[in-house]
Amino acid sequence: MNLVFERRASAILYHLLVSRRDHRPFLLPANICPIVPLTFLKAGVPFEFVDISPATLHMDLEAAADRLRRGAAGGVLYAHTYGEPSTPFDFFAAVRADDPSRLVIDDRCLCEPDLEPDAHNPADVLLYSSGYAKIVDLGFGGYAFLRDGVPYAPQRLPFRRTDLEALEQAYKASVSARRPFVYVDSHWLESGGDLPAWDDYRRRLADGLAQTQQHRRQINAIYATRLPAEAQLPPAYQNWRFNLRLPRRDQALQAVFKAGLFASAHYASLAGIFTPGHCPQAETLAGEVINLFNDHRFGVAMADQICDIILENL
Repeated sequence: MNLVFERRASAILYHLLVSRRDHRPFLLPANICPIVPLTFLKAGVPFEFVDISPATLHMDLEAAADRLRRGAAGGVLYAHTYGEPSTPFDFFAAVRADDPSRLVIDDRCLCEPDLEPDAHNPADVLLYSSGYAKIVDLGFGGYAFLRDGVPYAPQRLPFRRTDLEALEQAYKASVSARRPFVYVDSHWLESGGDLPAWDDYRRRLADGLAQTQQHRRQINAIYATRLPAEAQLPPAYQNWRFNLRLPRRDQALQAVFKAGLFASAHYASLAGIFTPGHCPQAETLAGEVINLFNDHRFGVAMADQICDIILENL
């Protein structure tokens, strides 16, 4: 497989999309990070959302397979909800066997970064990120392993940080209000520029991964011990952040913010915002989940304090 390296993982995705010149729609999971559909909009490639499975919280593979049978599609982008690493190898292989012109992208940006490609993974693209709030947060960086023959022609895009900030403000407002988002192109996507040598970047990733794994284990142990087991997602989903499903999630979140702490509620269903329609399973998860931080921004005392607050608001 071939290695590509960029300022952002979204820049790699953009280069892949525009290099293929295939304008059949892609299938995306409804609970994907909004930057992904925004990148498709910038590249001019259409997409459709697929609901998630209530069992796995990832893209519903049966629904995706049915959609592929019913119409032409240029590919599938599969994401790992909350960084849960299991990978549907058989599904990837079936998608490629059914139509070799389709592109299968395994978006592993919330997973721990692997520094070597998985030889057993049939996907065409294995995509990783070390940007903001990822498992290893270097503040920049994305890389991917591409199967031989996948077209990839990077280009330097003009970039204005103010355009990125305006775009973030606009899509967050749409997601918060659950109203359709209207995309207006601008110079928001950072591409090219100065990058460290790959060997240096690789060392920083490896060092950062060892450090963050130790810290996350310590913080996760507090959450796992103190918070109700029935509210916790399975352990495989607790690496990127520690995730709970709470029936009164918003009340708990407000109490957290009032105490001067922080948590999040990712990821909203994007059906009805970037495309028409609804994805009820993704909407249900988004309405219940609370993501507790376990990275360098959160220490032991903060973790204990947030446990106190959640227990008071169950």
